[in-house]
Amino acid sequence: MSNGFLPRIPYGTRDFLPKEAKQKRVMENSLAGLFSCWGYDEVVTPTFEYLETLTTSSATDYGQDLFKFFDNNNSILALRPDMTTPMARVAATRLKDSSLPLRLFYLTNVFRHEQAQAGRQCEFYQAGVELLGAPGANGDAEIIALAVEAMREAGLENFQISIGQVGFINGITEEVTLSVNDRQRIKKCIVSRDLVGLEESLAASGLDEETQKLIKEIPLLQGGQEVIGQVYKAVKNPVSRAALENLTEIQRLIASYGLEQYVKIDLGLIRDFNYYTGMVFEGYTAGLGFPLCGGGRYDKMVAAFGGDSPATGFALGIERVMLALERQGITPSAVSKDLYVAWEAGAQDQAISLTAKYRRDGRTVELALKPQDRQEAEKSRLARDYNELVYVRADDAK
Repeated sequence: MSNGFLPRIPYGTRDFLPKEAKQKRVMENSLAGLFSCWGYDEVVTPTFEYLETLTTSSATDYGQDLFKFFDNNNSILALRPDMTTPMARVAATRLKDSSLPLRLFYLTNVFRHEQAQAGRQCEFYQAGVELLGAPGANGDAEIIALAVEAMREAGLENFQISIGQVGFINGITEEVTLSVNDRQRIKKCIVSRDLVGLEESLAASGLDEETQKLIKEIPLLQGGQEVIGQVYKAVKNPVSRAALENLTEIQRLIASYGLEQYVKIDLGLIRDFNYYTGMVFEGYTAGLGFPLCGGGRYDKMVAAFGGDSPATGFALGIERVMLALERQGITPSAVSKDLYVAWEAGAQDQAISLTAKYRRDGRTVELALKPQDRQEAEKSRLARDYNELVYVRADDAK
């Protein structure tokens, strides 16, 4: 530009060019159709909330990850960092008199300060569902099954869902004498799979050798029902045992959905959100070093807004799925671009009329904006990826 100004976009954001934007829109529409078929209704919440709303539940300390600003009344606002809190607010206030269970879904963008990289941006897009008023394994199994179907709907087949239960590790750490800081350090090491850090934290904790050995094994406890059977004998506290029984029931129900091949137990999975109270899960696929989706049970969050409802749900990262499809060489189904209507001088009116008719018939049609000969029209059709050329001649217009 003449003044030397070079337009940029903010750090951690991106433009979706036509091909990517179309792929994103097709995927979102497909997921919306899937969620609707399962009885879920769409909710759209504000892009920003009052800061106190996002921190009321005291569930997750986003700290410096929030994008904050002031309104004209000097109230502090923040761009939503996830959708679980806004959906809990809606359920507890605007939908408090609705019959339960309440099934809701969303397709939206959320914002967090992140170290930007492939699949991780400061502004990113999610599709997700929340099931409120359904305690226990039945609701959790439905959410996991729907997450599996969502990834299949998006075009993936090679993926795995890992499920854990926060009650398992909570029961172990609560039955022994541990300071709050020691408990947090141990959980942080388990979340990050930091086995060295975990061993060091346990060595400094003062726990007996048997308990240290059990906790050190937790990040490695992955597999099927045999893992639960193996660990059940090793834990004595009722909280951990109830967590294992919950996972056993969820697994049984997933088998009823016919989706057991996609799901495995991972007792080291506790996720890095403090609001989870039971089952948690993440979805992974080849070629990505981070989860495509994640979710779990959060029975206490709605109560923070004056409601009282158990809840479970998940969010699927749209851009992460798109990146996984690209890396796995999977070409999503494209939206058909049907007709390119071109015309020679003197045939514009007929071409406009014909284009309108095609569009009323539901065809995807682009109309040339200036006269072209047939050769130029064919080049335009190919450049714009239309399936067929309709060429209107002046003689046809008479």
